[in-house]
Amino acid sequence: MARLTRRLAAATLIAASLAASLTVMPHAARAAATKGPDTVADTAALIMDAVVNISTSQTVAPSRSVPTPELPPGSPFEEFFEEFFKRRQQQGEDKTPRRVSSLGSGFVIDETGFIVTNNHVIADADEVYANFADGSKLKAEIVGRDTKIDLALLKVTPDPAKPLKAVKFGNSDILRVGDWVMAIGNPFGLGGTLTVGVISARNRDINSGPYDNFLQTDAAINRGNSGGPLFNMEGDVVGINTAIISPSGGSIGIGFAVPSNTAVPIIAQLKEFGETRRGWIGVRIQQVTPEIAESLSLDRARGALIGSVNEDGPAAKGGLKAGDVVVSFDGKEVKDMRSLPIIVADTPVDKEVDVVVVRKGQQETLKLVVGRLDEGTATPSAAETPEQKPDTAPPVATSKLMGIEMAEMTPELRTRFKIKDELKGVVVMAVEAGSVAAERGIAPGNLIVEINQEVTLTPGDVEGRVAALKKEGRRSALLMVADPEGQIRFTALPIE
Repeated sequence: MARLTRRLAAATLIAASLAASLTVMPHAARAAATKGPDTVADTAALIMDAVVNISTSQTVAPSRSVPTPELPPGSPFEEFFEEFFKRRQQQGEDKTPRRVSSLGSGFVIDETGFIVTNNHVIADADEVYANFADGSKLKAEIVGRDTKIDLALLKVTPDPAKPLKAVKFGNSDILRVGDWVMAIGNPFGLGGTLTVGVISARNRDINSGPYDNFLQTDAAINRGNSGGPLFNMEGDVVGINTAIISPSGGSIGIGFAVPSNTAVPIIAQLKEFGETRRGWIGVRIQQVTPEIAESLSLDRARGALIGSVNEDGPAAKGGLKAGDVVVSFDGKEVKDMRSLPIIVADTPVDKEVDVVVVRKGQQETLKLVVGRLDEGTATPSAAETPEQKPDTAPPVATSKLMGIEMAEMTPELRTRFKIKDELKGVVVMAVEAGSVAAERGIAPGNLIVEINQEVTLTPGDVEGRVAALKKEGRRSALLMVADPEGQIRFTALPIE
């Protein structure tokens, strides 16, 4: 009985605590915590007809002959399978071109017949059709496509007797994590399907391209939803559903949509030019780490660090230099390395802009004219580090600091490591295994070009500069490192 009394007392205490917490919580907050929007039916009724199913067909080359399965000798099926596959090959069943089809989603943005979808929905298609909610079907022409953002613009010719229903874009920049959204599309070919969820995260980078800036949502998105719209509660398109993470192939509550504010200028360019025209300034950049920020006297890790500048490019003409940290571009804050390519790409070609940089601890404002990105130009890859060959030449005087054995440049070292003639700096001869320098990728044949934006030509320059930084109380040194091909990057090493 005593045990039962204690349990009842504990239960009473818990109930009292729960009641107190409910009393403190405002009624509106309690309602929001227990349910979502009362209904989205009224909004859905206004926008469902603007969402279409995209069907494509493609002729594919004949497949190779299917090999006969390997069966254990003496298997009762051995003779049957040999006869079956031999007959198929003789009849040429695998030599006939086949028609394959796929399904996706899209939405009408203009009553004249413009439709937005994903590029991967219509990629390699011979024919594209838009299937509307009323059962009608119209052949679509591909106006333009953008592979980097994965968008495509289609055009259909509507029946004058059946005007199209269109939806408009909203402002994705004002979305907050937790805002309710609706996804409408064609999951698994089922036709118009609506799901509801919230914005789970913003500015997601899923490594699908150089301009990743996705909205993440838990609204159910499945195969076939690609290219469909993500709506806010007012019925405005705030995203284009593009990708999911799914080990099983179905929705697990992690879907990604291209923000409307990213998509709108791309769609406008596709509509006007049939292609995208992105801004370009001609730089290679890297992330500003806390160590690099400390080395450059920045208050925190922010901005994009310029690793190298293309000769005769817009950045070079505007006065940008390797080692500059871009913190603002055209009035927009550059929060990190990933922000700069997105901002530059969205800037109109030939526009003169202000670029705010931090150079040697001081903030400066430069002006440059944005150029146009050549979409066909491949991103240059990092040069391979040459293998260190056995040292059969006369010994070279070296010094060791921060786990790096280094030497002054000589013609013999330039030849040994295949270093380009125009490159100058202190040659890395060897790197101590397990050192921070080794972890940061410094390797034999690299050049130490600068330390904290001061040129270094001899090991003595390196030692003197590090000693000066140590005297100033700095905890790390910022090295500008070049590979034998001249590709430059920055890395911060702790001062021993």
